[in-house]
Amino acid sequence: MEKLIIEGTAKTPTINFDPASGKLELKGRSIPENSIDFYQPLVDALEEYAKSPKPQTEVNIQLEYFNTSSSKCILDVFKKLEDIKNNGSQVTIKWYYEEDDEDMLEAGEDYQAIINIPFEMIEIDEE
Repeated sequence: MEKLIIEGTAKTPTINFDPASGKLELKGRSIPENSIDFYQPLVDALEEYAKSPKPQTEVNIQLEYFNTSSSKCILDVFKKLEDIKNNGSQVTIKWYYEEDDEDMLEAGEDYQAIINIPFEMIEIDEE
């Protein structure tokens, strides 16, 4: 499987998924014109990866902001990861948020309540 690398823009996050190492990174702002189109390559890649995942998959999410349509797509990504976990692989999600960003912390907690994957909330200093 090939790596999936999508360079971030002012409206879209950087996506870096390396199936060989089992690492996924999502970083930046997520306010694309069409969230479904933007996230589809990642959802497809995770579906393919789920057929033979690594024993451990590590997910790092560091979003500054995301809009409502992105939140649904991010949930779809988490559901694919939950399928991988349910099939016997270990999946951990590290959710990074800036120290004063209560909204981003709450968003992570909301996802954690929905998805059966351990989340690690990591506070970072504002840049």
